[in-house]
Amino acid sequence: MRHPIPTTPPTAWPSPCVICKRDASRPSSQTHNRPPHTTHSERGYVMIRQVRGTVTAVAANFLIIEVGHAGAGIGLRVFTPEPTSARFRAGDNLSLHTYLQVRETELSLYGFEEPDELAIFELLIGVSRVGPKVALAVLSTLTPDALRLAVANEEPAVVSRVPGIGKRTAEQIIVELKDKLEPAAGELAGLATALDADAEVMEALTGLGYSVVEAQRALQQIPADVTEVEDRLRMALVQFGG
Repeated sequence: MRHPIPTTPPTAWPSPCVICKRDASRPSSQTHNRPPHTTHSERGYVMIRQVRGTVTAVAANFLIIEVGHAGAGIGLRVFTPEPTSARFRAGDNLSLHTYLQVRETELSLYGFEEPDELAIFELLIGVSRVGPKVALAVLSTLTPDALRLAVANEEPAVVSRVPGIGKRTAEQIIVELKDKLEPAAGELAGLATALDADAEVMEALTGLGYSVVEAQRALQQIPADVTEVEDRLRMALVQFGG
């Protein structure tokens, strides 16, 4: 008498693997045993939340970071806001807070120096018609504080300065982030004063022919304790060799 062959019960979703292939014998109408309304965390997008290593190559919007033992580690391509990429050179050590985007054909890693930037990035990719590349462009053009102020004051014109974002998408960002990104009431006045100074510097730099991204990148290199418009403009021009 043969004994029945024991079977292994199906693994409850989510599986610990990164990429799962559907059984070709299973009809496409059947669905995985996955809970509804899963969040980014539940889908496994938080697998890599921090990268620490040495920069080996720099591009406009990404860094190659070697993690592990020097000379024997793994080189990761980490997409970053342009001001972040501009701050580093090959050989620099750094630590970034990261978001891993999982697709069928690729894994993309996005990195940020501050947890606040990462938090805003994750809010942005939750907005309709805003993917990781557009969210990264926002943080390449606007500081987190500038975005907060634009959302609080309902100024889509500020958000539409970002390359690739039109009026409709800018308005959608304002609407969807209004209750999620608004600064505390006590912070709003001081934030507006600081950003007014930067707006003057931005206007001066773009009037000289520099792009919004170049001007924003220069402003992000200036220490926060330099508050006078003339001083901030002078320090920005120094970065352009002026």
